[in-house]
Amino acid sequence: MTIETDSAEVRNAQRREKFHEADVVVVGAGVFGCAAAYALANQGRSVILLERWMHEPDRIVGELLQPGGLQALQKLGLGHCVEGIDAITCYGYHVVFHGEEVAIPYPVVDDQGKVYSGEVAARVESTTTTTTSNGTAGKANNGPKLRRPEGRSFHHGRFISQLRKACAGHPNITIFETTVTSVIRGSHSNQVLGVETLTTIDRNTGEKQPDFFFGQLTLIADGYDSKFRKQLLPSGPDTTPVVRSKFYALELIDCPFPPSGYGHVVIGKTSPILLYQIGTHETRALIDVPLDLPAASAANGGVRGYIENTVVPTLPSSVRPSVLAALKDGKIPRSMPNSYLPASGKANTARTPGVLLLGDAYNMRHPLTGGGMTVAFSDVVLLASLLHPDRVPNLADSTAIETAMKEFHWRRKAWTSIINTLAQALYSLFAANDWQLDALRKGCFRYFQMGGAKTDEPVALMGGLLQQPVVLARHFFTVAFVAIWLHMCERVGSVWGLWRAPLVLVEAVLILWKACVVFLPTIWKEAV
Repeated sequence: MTIETDSAEVRNAQRREKFHEADVVVVGAGVFGCAAAYALANQGRSVILLERWMHEPDRIVGELLQPGGLQALQKLGLGHCVEGIDAITCYGYHVVFHGEEVAIPYPVVDDQGKVYSGEVAARVESTTTTTTSNGTAGKANNGPKLRRPEGRSFHHGRFISQLRKACAGHPNITIFETTVTSVIRGSHSNQVLGVETLTTIDRNTGEKQPDFFFGQLTLIADGYDSKFRKQLLPSGPDTTPVVRSKFYALELIDCPFPPSGYGHVVIGKTSPILLYQIGTHETRALIDVPLDLPAASAANGGVRGYIENTVVPTLPSSVRPSVLAALKDGKIPRSMPNSYLPASGKANTARTPGVLLLGDAYNMRHPLTGGGMTVAFSDVVLLASLLHPDRVPNLADSTAIETAMKEFHWRRKAWTSIINTLAQALYSLFAANDWQLDALRKGCFRYFQMGGAKTDEPVALMGGLLQQPVVLARHFFTVAFVAIWLHMCERVGSVWGLWRAPLVLVEAVLILWKACVVFLPTIWKEAV
């Protein structure tokens, strides 16, 4: 049996290398593309993986992997890819709000994702345990195995290089460095048969020649600026990313910002600022700048002027010297658009047969909560199970693929509806631009300060550990009522302020209405 298997692998490898034919052609060797190629190859599928540039990428996002994403990565057999890249263990979030701060660690959970608080969590903390890539493990009264999970943060390029290395070493995968230009369709049908590319044949002159790659199924994961999204889907609000701001990035060297091992969110007079360690000596700073912000206009010194004059004074004093040092090169920091694109059922169900659009080409959310890679790896775990040879023996069977993708579209909502809605809703609160949002932002921070059971479930939702959208709704509207209570106390003050009560009641209704406007449209798109 082993000899037959080895012989089949050799034949398939020759088909890929000589004739450019495989079961699956994957476009894009990024986070999603590499994981999908590896997962399908592990099922015995012959896979061609295409990438325009195989050098180590230098990107400013995709650097924080939540615990839920790390678990999914391990299920795919790629957990080793976070080792040997100077990755930093992440224990949770640390929020600074106008000088006040609170640390929110990931909660104690069991293997089913149930969150434990109070005495049970305290017992786990006090138990002598061993820390692994899964987190700190323990037991509660000989019951289920409990752990306080951990995430990882790292240089994006190093992580991608590890994923590509794993794919390159897989006997069922062949990687080609080539630029994909278009899909190839059947002459008598709309079926996609593969892709056409341009491959460099002379690096000195840059001369390129056309190339062709064929598969029963083509997976396109060409990222946030996907050109194939525009080719395969009709233009419209459900298929066009919405961009409200950009992240401008700095790399800080030896920046002190306790507590270490946490993702820091700084909220002040500006839009949110993220800081998280990506190496022993390097810390990433991501500064959110809304589009057409007057304070970042050319007349005010542009983005650099905005960072120096408005952002730096907002930061903790321990961080400011590192930020100013990073700005000394005189250049405008690199930027990435913060895009939101809800997953459209049209993308992979009422679609062109023979091709799937996935990854950031299919669905994006604001990177504020660092959930992008968690969504990607969780999606791959589900996709691989739905396309398993036991369920779909022939990937050219478009009816079976469409049935699988309809199930994929709905089942993934268990995590995407939570992570995507949280990212969009929290950004609206943290970048508050009116008094109702500011009241909700204050309520959110006060809720964080309550700690314990109040924050264990929300941070489990953000970490991709808890997949219950109804829990998200409950906590979000609890925050809204905390915000209303704080606002009423602030406005009324004492018995002498009771004359304001009728106006304050109207304001309370407006705050609740704003909470509905922020939350309900997004959760409707994502979950319903």
